[in-house]
Amino acid sequence: MDWHDYDAALFDLDGVLTPTAEVHMRAWRDLFVDFLTKRGETGRPYTDADYFDFVDGKPRYDGVRDLLASRGITLAEGDPSDPADAETVCGLGNRKNDFFAAALAAGGVEPYPGSVVLLDHLEQVGTKVAVVSSSRNAPAVLEAAGLADRFEVVVDGQVSADAGLAGKPAPDTYLEGARRLGVDPEHTVVFEDAVSGVAAGHAGGFGLVIGVDRGVGPDKLTDAGADQVVTDLAELVDER
Repeated sequence: MDWHDYDAALFDLDGVLTPTAEVHMRAWRDLFVDFLTKRGETGRPYTDADYFDFVDGKPRYDGVRDLLASRGITLAEGDPSDPADAETVCGLGNRKNDFFAAALAAGGVEPYPGSVVLLDHLEQVGTKVAVVSSSRNAPAVLEAAGLADRFEVVVDGQVSADAGLAGKPAPDTYLEGARRLGVDPEHTVVFEDAVSGVAAGHAGGFGLVIGVDRGVGPDKLTDAGADQVVTDLAELVDER
């Protein structure tokens, strides 16, 4: 592809730039296995398919709410300030964040080599870049991965909450990323590995939505609105 046709690239973080999606998956699994087991909900154990179907790419509390709804469980919403041991949607979300933070601190994170290759290329051709992530951990992950200085614009879960932006699959966060870069969505590329994120890019009318298949499957990404699916972002440099 000819990157001179586009002014900017908006990247999801987990699973696109860094393999932290795997850390998130483990954290969600630990959270829900513990929660469902303690409630005696043994008829439908939590699996990785639940992560892709109900959690992947969404704001944390939305993921909690949707997974619980899939099991017919309703909890009080609570408040983002709830302690991690609170039996509320927000409490569970905060508990998951504790699992994730511990795993990140213990193991660190390295960016995908192919993603770094693409970032280097975009810097050379002058394409503006931003991160658009549902995670409130995005700044910490970027710092841990050595990518923080590459992105002046980061629209993360905290920014979205402060601005009252709807989470993915709504296009609001990606549109905010484009606005902060000062670019037209029609001349901007979105990179996403989650079905909800691909749907957000498609709904926002972006010029190109590229699905990054890290396990969801190309068919699901295409069905959600991906114009092209790759398994490694370096493929997009090789095509120039």
